[in-house]
Amino acid sequence: MLNKQAYLNPRLFDPDIEKFPSRDGYGEGLVLAGEENEQVVALCADLLESTRTLAFAEKFPQRYVEVGVAEQNLATVAAGMALAGKIPFISSYATFSPGRNWEQIRTTACYNDAPVKVIGSHAGLSVGPDGATHQALEDLALMRSLPNMIVVSPTDSIEARKATLAIAKSPKPCYLRLSRDKVPVITTDQTPFEIGKAEVFYEGSDVAVIATGQMVHKALQAAKEMELHKISVRVINCHTIKPLDKQTILKAAEECGVIVTVEEHQVIGGLGGAVAEILSQNFPVPLKIIGVEDQFGESGEPNELLVKFGLTKEAIIKAITHVISMKEK
Repeated sequence: MLNKQAYLNPRLFDPDIEKFPSRDGYGEGLVLAGEENEQVVALCADLLESTRTLAFAEKFPQRYVEVGVAEQNLATVAAGMALAGKIPFISSYATFSPGRNWEQIRTTACYNDAPVKVIGSHAGLSVGPDGATHQALEDLALMRSLPNMIVVSPTDSIEARKATLAIAKSPKPCYLRLSRDKVPVITTDQTPFEIGKAEVFYEGSDVAVIATGQMVHKALQAAKEMELHKISVRVINCHTIKPLDKQTILKAAEECGVIVTVEEHQVIGGLGGAVAEILSQNFPVPLKIIGVEDQFGESGEPNELLVKFGLTKEAIIKAITHVISMKEK
């Protein structure tokens, strides 16, 4: 049954649930962060409107720097500002930042433990027709491998706003992963959010589905449908990929016995890999990782691509059935 304490959107299972890109929440949160702290500054690589940094630039023009199409400079300039006491947010498409400037993020931000906030917009398959070159499906793996880096993948625009405010207060380098396409708004202003703390959105005991980003909504839909088959599914919103909520994951493994992870990312190196690392070293249980199977994306409408690459409610249900059969052997 639904965890009412999670304060989710009452229209959670409505086919006409409102949808907004998670990048919208970032734009709102960045302005709020700027109002709260004058040390917050923003830098962009010629994608001011697309990344939703425009509102901040218009409100705080003296605290905005247009770097141009130079993502490596974007990271190094921000690192210098961070070491001088500023709280810089750098935004671009995720394929370019952190894709193109990973070494600069590694050496100038993470190595110096400088609080640069890297905003990777248009991540996953949601860029749609822009195709494989612009579909960042490796960014979580790139960023969670870096020492000192915090990695957050919000499920919707409201959570993205909360995450933006939270990373602004963090003294660490942070990566925030955002979508271009509209995704269901499943949380509310009252839904708990804390960096490093996963939230149980649906109570269950037969299997745990750990999801991140827009896949949380599809996991909830799968859980509701599985109730019709008398299968109790626990759905966990794992918005923070690093540091991972080890306690919540191990509790799910112990109480449910089998786990499915779901992400709009490569199956290698993302949420599923992080969960597998924890389980293998602490409490091994059957695990199925749902994601893009070691291949590049392609051009198409976002929803068509989710179906093409098996990121659907039906795929989650199939995986649930599979891991439960493994538990019963």
